[in-house]
Amino acid sequence: MTDKPKVLCFAGSLRKDSHNKKLARLAARLVDEAGGQATFIDLKDFDLPLYDGDIESESGLPENAKKLKKIMKEHQAFLIASPEYNSALSAVLKNVIDWTSRPEPGEKSLEAYTGKVAGLLAASPGAMGGLRGLVGLRSILGNIGVILIPDQIAIAQAHEAFDDDGSLKDSKKQETVKRIASRVVEVAGALAKPVAVSK
Repeated sequence: MTDKPKVLCFAGSLRKDSHNKKLARLAARLVDEAGGQATFIDLKDFDLPLYDGDIESESGLPENAKKLKKIMKEHQAFLIASPEYNSALSAVLKNVIDWTSRPEPGEKSLEAYTGKVAGLLAASPGAMGGLRGLVGLRSILGNIGVILIPDQIAIAQAHEAFDDDGSLKDSKKQETVKRIASRVVEVAGALAKPVAVSK
């Protein structure tokens, strides 16, 4: 049993050699160093159909949506590395959010998201590092009750950004990811503690 804040780290990409998967794995390592308890998952292990209300009405949530939602509910925070496709977040990530935000019988609305803390990261071979995709992701998560820390990072020229051990070659960018991970752990930990009432 641990009282360390549990942080779920994942990337909105399915590609095996995804730069964002590298970034999410790095974030997980830095969460552990910051005193949190990180879990890294690969969305490729949770194949989902495109969200379809008819599927939901006829047979409920797909099993992988249920599995993902269960994992999300077991964590106090998320660190999400989001690729940018055509100036927006990936369809994979949006689809995961669409399915896991749906309530099952007996659940509260947005149970996997409301009150969770999140930090956002991006990596791209382009000059902007995936920054434009984070704008939409921040808006979506904020609208479903997630508490987003202000700090974020977009790693440009990502194909040249990582060392063999998964760290970032640029020490300043490495420190920024470390700061984001630490802040997520700090905020999630603070929110999990009872608030002291003055007498």
